[in-house]
Amino acid sequence: MTRTTIISAALVNAMGEDLKLISNSDTTVQDERLIHPSAHISPLAYIGSRVQIHAGTQIGERTTIGENSIVDMQCYIDHDVIVGSNVHVQNGVSICQGVMIETGVFIGSNVTFTNYRYPRAIYFNGAPKPDELNEMDCILVRYGSTISAGAVILPGVRIGIFAMVGAGAVVSEDVPAYGLVVGNPARLEGFVCHCGKPMRISAQTQDKATWRCDFCNFNLNNLPIL
Repeated sequence: MTRTTIISAALVNAMGEDLKLISNSDTTVQDERLIHPSAHISPLAYIGSRVQIHAGTQIGERTTIGENSIVDMQCYIDHDVIVGSNVHVQNGVSICQGVMIETGVFIGSNVTFTNYRYPRAIYFNGAPKPDELNEMDCILVRYGSTISAGAVILPGVRIGIFAMVGAGAVVSEDVPAYGLVVGNPARLEGFVCHCGKPMRISAQTQDKATWRCDFCNFNLNNLPIL
């Protein structure tokens, strides 16, 4: 896709003079994009409408960035990655091949996604081992979830809708919907509302609980007692 933008004068002023603005006949006002000139985007990548891509970011071939998403400075997004719409990727994030990120996900600064389970650079005899021969497992990040700054997501992990991964966590197992995980290795500490606030147990039976958000009165039923 051609790296071009058509944006308003107010937006140009807000972002400063370091944006490269080139009018393109196949870009409409509805498809305005904001792409820093130092970003490197494969011509085989698909960049949706109203996407912002900032300085020093690299996006590989056959990767999709959905509409209204923001990719901040110095991010690396490998080839064959899917990023949904309304996603915010903060500075210094590394997203490897095979990651799928659904709509509305927030990814904090310096988050790292990994994809090889047992990686080696060489064989026993010292010969180089091609990357494609390492065992790869994909990562799925579900709708509305948050991955806080500095977290590491290991291969094969599934992060549920509106889940929240704490800063610096190392996630090696699946995270349930609305689950809050922290630490290394990450462990389930509680549940969070879709508004982002922590929830509390409001009622419980012998082995299950109702978790409630006091901020917006949202309830989740039949969840574990932690």
